[in-house]
Amino acid sequence: MPGIIIKPRSRIYQGHDWVYSSEILKTFGNPEPGEVISMKDYRDRPLGSAIYNPASQIVARRISRRKQKLDAEFFNRRISQSIQLRKDSGVDMQLCRLVWSESDALPGVIVDRYGDHLVIQTLTLAMEMNKQLIIDALIDQLSPKSIILRNDSPMLKAEGIEQNISMVYGESPGAFIVTANEIQFEIDLLDGQKTGLYLDQLDAHAAVAKLAKGKRVLDCFCNQGGFALACAKAGAESVTAVDISQSAIDATNRNAELNGVEINAIKHNAFDFLKGCEDKYDLVILDPPSFTRNKKTLNDAMRGYKEIHLRGLKLLEKDGIMSTFCCSHHASRELFMQNVVSASVDAKRTVRLIENHNQRLDHPILPAIPETEYLKGFTFQLTPSR
Repeated sequence: MPGIIIKPRSRIYQGHDWVYSSEILKTFGNPEPGEVISMKDYRDRPLGSAIYNPASQIVARRISRRKQKLDAEFFNRRISQSIQLRKDSGVDMQLCRLVWSESDALPGVIVDRYGDHLVIQTLTLAMEMNKQLIIDALIDQLSPKSIILRNDSPMLKAEGIEQNISMVYGESPGAFIVTANEIQFEIDLLDGQKTGLYLDQLDAHAAVAKLAKGKRVLDCFCNQGGFALACAKAGAESVTAVDISQSAIDATNRNAELNGVEINAIKHNAFDFLKGCEDKYDLVILDPPSFTRNKKTLNDAMRGYKEIHLRGLKLLEKDGIMSTFCCSHHASRELFMQNVVSASVDAKRTVRLIENHNQRLDHPILPAIPETEYLKGFTFQLTPSR
């Protein structure tokens, strides 16, 4: 089997599964793009098997600590293991992420389940080349009515894969309704945003909603209204939802009508809304899309987060609550916390932490691979004046 020899002090020796081009000491056997290769250390000791793509910055991604090939048995076994993990974790098996890339030892493979319908992504070259084996394994184990390929991620460019959204099994289900936390959502897996809902935030929706009864709520960057709907259902006095996307506002309004709740959904740039808002709120929720996809723009991203934190804190009434979230793994939990603290100092407000938020258990985290932990969130409450 062709392969690579990896330099000393590379991240793979600390448990990570990625190998960058700068970490390769030598290539042997003329490995081909998308091929499974062997990995060895600088003393010729085996480090396992990996998928290979010299066009990517991440040249190799380990799939096993032993010799392994990509075949039907491999995909059936790995997908079966990932399904069992979700069952054991107690998440809703009808509405969850069934496969989460490196966390399930299937680098680049994402599978989301919405009842009888599946959405898959193949974000690495090797997995794209073997996607029919993945589809076949999903059909064998889950008997879905449809499988939709949503390869529309900007990550694909780095792997040399063309973007593609298409039906790969069954017929398009069109728009249909799913229920999460007793809230109904209308989704369209083929034509909608992302892969339907933000499944990673479902636990956070419920947690924040517990604080909303009788409160005036502002949900910025509302997307399809996840937080807004949860708060309205929980008995909020009023709910305002803001998003720059008209399709997100339309979806929020449809979902509000579906659930029999009233939400004031406003199409507006959330930064400008926060800056110009003269109303006060008891609960402000900030759940923006990622402000950065690389380390180069991290400082700019943190300035953006500080801006919304500063404005959000200033809109709070006495004893008000702010829930804020960051979905970029480049911003650590500690850095994000410090960003809120800095904003609170500038706003002349003192906050106390009342809850930590993480991605749901169907998005498992491997501590040795920090990239698997991307979502973090905090809920703060203003302390009495000092």
